[in-house]
Amino acid sequence: EVQLQASGGGLVQAGGSLRLSCAASGLAVDDYGIGWFRQAPGKEREGISCINGRDGEIYIADSVEGRFTTSSDNAKNTVYLQMNSMTPEDAAVYYCSAKRPSLDPDFNFWGQGTQVTVSS
Repeated sequence: EVQLQASGGGLVQAGGSLRLSCAASGLAVDDYGIGWFRQAPGKEREGISCINGRDGEIYIADSVEGRFTTSSDNAKNTVYLQMNSMTPEDAAVYYCSAKRPSLDPDFNFWGQGTQVTVSS
């Protein structure tokens, strides 16, 4: 059974940083694309990033490029989202998801989100 567990959310001040984790089981992150998405109240879900575990290629959305980055630790089977210089607009529920590169038309597996709140 595939499970993705997002964690690391919480309260951060504007200008601060958080690192979110996506711990995977039932799949190997080095064989999948692992994406991060967020959804704020009243807004549509937004794609943030993706890392291709097969070749390490990284995609970062224009809206967060230069502030956010994603990385993976294959030994821990975990993918991270590092968020820096955060603003109140970054407040949202953050989700991680997985797809097979070049095989799946869309992200198939979703985990429970983690809440990120940005003060001021």
